[in-house]
Amino acid sequence: MKIGSLDTKATVAPMQNDRKSGSADKTGGSTGSAQPSATVSISTTASMISSADTDGTFDADKVARMAQAIRDGKFEVNADAIADKLIANTQELLRKYSSS
Repeated sequence: MKIGSLDTKATVAPMQNDRKSGSADKTGGSTGSAQPSATVSISTTASMISSADTDGTFDADKVARMAQAIRDGKFEVNADAIADKLIANTQELLRKYSSS
């Protein structure tokens, strides 16, 4: 599997109009009283995942080492370890969900 260059960054198109400023849009209408166009809610499962116990640490050096290994073509994926951890995490989430 080939992954694109790690040195590229996503491009973001500039905003065409500013809804907060009340300025006119390209069609001539006013955007000053914009209403929300969608309602978003988080499922119970997503809430459980987001509140799962984590130590909250981020190892920037480890990420840099892994990125360099990927660039060098030396990064190896241990599918067995990933599968084991996915199963363990799923079991933990299921235990939390069934006890609530």
